[in-house]
Formats: sequence, C-alpha cells, structure tokens
Amino acid sequence: MLKRIPFYTVALILVALFLTAGCAKKDIVKKDEGIAPAPVTGKADQPMAGKTPSKPATVDTVHSSAQQEQMASSAAQLQSVLNSIYFDFDSSGLSDAARSTLAGNAATLMKETSEKIRIEGNCDERGSAEYNLALGERRAKAAQQYLITMGVKPDRISIVSYGKEKPAVQGSDEAAWAKNRRDEFVVVTQ
Repeated sequence: MLKRIPFYTVALILVALFLTAGCAKKDIVKKDEGIAPAPVTGKADQPMAGKTPSKPATVDTVHSSAQQEQMASSAAQLQSVLNSIYFDFDSSGLSDAARSTLAGNAATLMKETSEKIRIEGNCDERGSAEYNLALGERRAKAAQQYLITMGVKPDRISIVSYGKEKPAVQGSDEAAWAKNRRDEFVVVTQ
C-alpha cells in the first residue's frame, strides 16, 4: 500500500520545480566578445546638457501633427470669414441683410466642404429665459434651413440656442439689444 505524502511536502516540491525551471543558464560575455561597438553620434543626436531627450517622432506622429495644425488653421480661417446675422425684436424672420450674409456664408461653406459649423441662436435680455431659448432656437433653425436651401449639406450644420445667456454687448438700450439678437456661426473642430 502506498504511503500518503503530506500536502505541504508536495507543495514544497512543486514550488522548487517552478523556481528551478524558471532560471535559464546565463552565458557570460567576456569583454569585447560579440559586442558591436556603439556608433559614433554627431552633435544633433546627443541630448543637450540639462535637457531630457524626447521620444523620436515617427512619420505618423509628424504627419498627424501637421494635419492637425493644418486643420486648425483652416478652421480658424473659415471662422474669420463667417459673419453673424441679426434679427428684429421678437422675430426669427430673415431680413434681406441676413439673407445676403447667409448667401455669403453658404458660398464660403461650399468651398470648404469638410468643415462643420454650429449656428448659435441668441436673444436680447428682454423676455423670460424659456421664451428666449425657444426664440433663439427658431432663429438658428431659420438660418440652418436657408443654408440648406443654398446647397450646404444638412449633416454639416448643427444648432444650439443660448437665449439671453451670452450677450455680445452689455447694456439695456436698443443699440445693445440689436447686437444681441443674432445668430453666430462657429466652426466645429472634431
């Protein structure tokens, strides 16, 4: 009959096997044996004193950075060309001046076919917050529909209403109110 071996003895043997199996035979390299000399580097390859060397840029990283800079530049240029439109008191109807401005914005957007924009509807301070949010949305939708009829693809245009929360000009007179009843066109970067 076989004798039973205690559990801790089996465990100790298994641990010893794992430890010895994990150790590989190490070869000792003698000085100058099988080691290629390090290449001589020029000044451009050596890190500057006091500075940590940076990770070398790969072609993809350089390409990506250049593309991002170009896209940001393109977005900034487009943003500088898009003009705001203004509305009459308590109205979301497009005036002739607003239609003319929208036609210019549409022509610009047709040239820059990859950029997306957000139309931000705004109101003056008069009226309740809820009413002005709804009015700002109607104003943004009016501009959106006009741009779509001019040929701008709908998936490039989003809208938001800020109501009276983002005034362009502080003041409680007609001059300030007229500047705050507006739609702004913001280039959306992805």
